[in-house]
Amino acid sequence: NAGNVVVMGYCFGGAAVLESARAGMKAKGFVTFHGGLSTPEGQNYQSTTAPILVLHGTADSAIPMSQFAQLATELETQKIAHEMITYSGAPHAFTVFGSDRYRADADKKSWQRFGEFLQQNTQ
Repeated sequence: NAGNVVVMGYCFGGAAVLESARAGMKAKGFVTFHGGLSTPEGQNYQSTTAPILVLHGTADSAIPMSQFAQLATELETQKIAHEMITYSGAPHAFTVFGSDRYRADADKKSWQRFGEFLQQNTQ
């Protein structure tokens, strides 16, 4: 059902999720796991019509908390429905099994929140 879609992605895919939201893609929601958060110059969220969920590690040195805060300000200023959750001690790619970056607690909590988001935003 193309009308009942939530777009989600990890890392670069998470950045692409936000690009889809900015481009006005028709979806029921957008979810990014440890994805790129900066907004390219000249772009904004004016065409975004669905809520955004950002799941991010506070120990992510690739995508610092300053970008997280900037995105929160952008979404709030543009009145885009959003929820942004951080996970203490979780570095970039905290969901990658078997890597030294993997954080089971953050992975499980973020996946649970994603499931709840799906239930809340799809039929």
